[in-house]
Amino acid sequence: MKLDKLTTETRNEASMTLDQMSVQEAIALMNQEDRRVPEAIEQVLPQIEAAIKLIVKSFNQDGRLIYMGAGTSGRLGVLDAAECVPTFSTPPEMVVGLIAGGEKAMLSAVEGAEDSAEFGRDDLKELKLTDKDIVVGIAASGRTPYVKGGLAYAQEVGASTVSVACNKGAEISECSQVAIEVDAGAEVLTGSTRLKAGTAQKLILNMLSTVSMVQIGKVYKNLMVDVQPTNEKLEERSKRIIMQATECDYEVAEKAFHEADKNVKVAIVMVLTNNDSNSAIDLLIQSDGFIQEAIKEERD
Repeated sequence: MKLDKLTTETRNEASMTLDQMSVQEAIALMNQEDRRVPEAIEQVLPQIEAAIKLIVKSFNQDGRLIYMGAGTSGRLGVLDAAECVPTFSTPPEMVVGLIAGGEKAMLSAVEGAEDSAEFGRDDLKELKLTDKDIVVGIAASGRTPYVKGGLAYAQEVGASTVSVACNKGAEISECSQVAIEVDAGAEVLTGSTRLKAGTAQKLILNMLSTVSMVQIGKVYKNLMVDVQPTNEKLEERSKRIIMQATECDYEVAEKAFHEADKNVKVAIVMVLTNNDSNSAIDLLIQSDGFIQEAIKEERD
């Protein structure tokens, strides 16, 4: 695929005079262009749904979600993986972010790292990839060798594969079971895929991780019940979550929170079922961590 044929590399007719625009004109144009992103994502919701079902399948068989990409794409994958730990109390190895060039590449470019398909394969080999895992390859251009190599290796192992590209007819789509190709049009700054393409990728990854976590019981109603209370702010948020989930007052929430050893989900089940922490834990185990099912289990 030639670069000049990629939407992400073409020039945006609306921004040809970007260097002559006032600040107000430039930001108005960027805001207008950014509106195209959710519209483009709407066109690929069926593919995103299919990808989420594969992720949930992997989670349900103790597999891992592994993002891999280069540059901005890789950084977005690493960011989404890192945020799953405090948001959903997942172990760090459950959602993994790989970036071409390793940790150093998070802050600065690593020469040639994204151009090696072998590096992609090697990074997955180092993780001891299995057929229970799922690999999500992220590349705005849709042609990054590092990502293609990783997806090809994942297919050989029998792992599930998903690709996220910002061009139609992307090369990485050929290496994946589910191909998500979102085209939000040319960038305001030609070729700067940290803009609309990066926004599109971030929104898609938000959907993949969040809805997958909902599907495995990490959310009650619309509350972050598996949040990790690692500081004072998050402890107070945890108590508010307990109050919102159970409609109890602050004192009841605080008492349950501490009796549950600061486990929000256990505290909620304690209050809703009028049980002690051990009984609440047993109910959650029986219901695979779903609070709705734990409550139903107690009522039955």
